[in-house]
Amino acid sequence: MTTDNSKDLLPMIIEGIQERKGKKITVVDLSSIESAAASRFVICEGTSTQHVAAVADSIRECIFDKSHIKPYNYDGYGNSQWIVIDYDDTLVHIFVPEMRRLYDLEGLWSDASITDVPDLD
Repeated sequence: MTTDNSKDLLPMIIEGIQERKGKKITVVDLSSIESAAASRFVICEGTSTQHVAAVADSIRECIFDKSHIKPYNYDGYGNSQWIVIDYDDTLVHIFVPEMRRLYDLEGLWSDASITDVPDLD
């Protein structure tokens, strides 16, 4: 299912990540894969659990401030090693580096179109 504002969310998600210096942003386009849980994953990482939580907060604040859209759900703040934010057709995953390597979502969905967003330095 695609929401009317799905195309508009991606720039806001990336802005929210970059505002808190989230790194290694990857956009996984799953729209052509019927069995996928969403049309798109946005994956990034923080350097620590506190950084992961700050990046997740920044994404939620950025989208709400600019479009008044709240996520359908989010999870992972308990230990903040992996936080997922659900925006219907877009799932945002924020990892600490070792959890990102462990779950390897890019490898799991390697048949999707994958785009890396350069880090701001």
